[in-house]
Amino acid sequence: MEEYEMIIFEIINHGGTAKSLAYEALEFVENGNYKEADNLLKEADKSLLAAHKVQTSLIQSEAAGKHHEVSLLMVHAQDHLMTAIEAKSLIEKMILIYKKIDGIKEN
Repeated sequence: MEEYEMIIFEIINHGGTAKSLAYEALEFVENGNYKEADNLLKEADKSLLAAHKVQTSLIQSEAAGKHHEVSLLMVHAQDHLMTAIEAKSLIEKMILIYKKIDGIKEN
C-alpha cells in the first residue's frame, strides 16, 4: 500500500474511532453515567484532533506544491471525518438534553 493511502486510512481510522466513542458516550448517558460519557467525549476529541492533524498536513503539502490525487478513498475519508464530527456534535447536544431532563446543571 502506498504512503498516501496509509495517510488516508489514518483519517478514516481516527474519524471512525471518534464516532464510535461518541455513540458509546451516548449509551453511558442513557444509563445515567455522565462521568464516563464525558471521558469518552474527551477521547473522541483526541481522535478528531489526530484526524485533523493528518488532514492539515495533507493540505499544507498540497499548498507547498505537492499534488495529491483525489481518489474515491480520499473522498470516503473526508466524508467519514465529516460525519464523525457531526455525530459527535449532535450527541453532545443530546447529552445536554439528557442532563436537563435529569436536572443536572452544566459547569
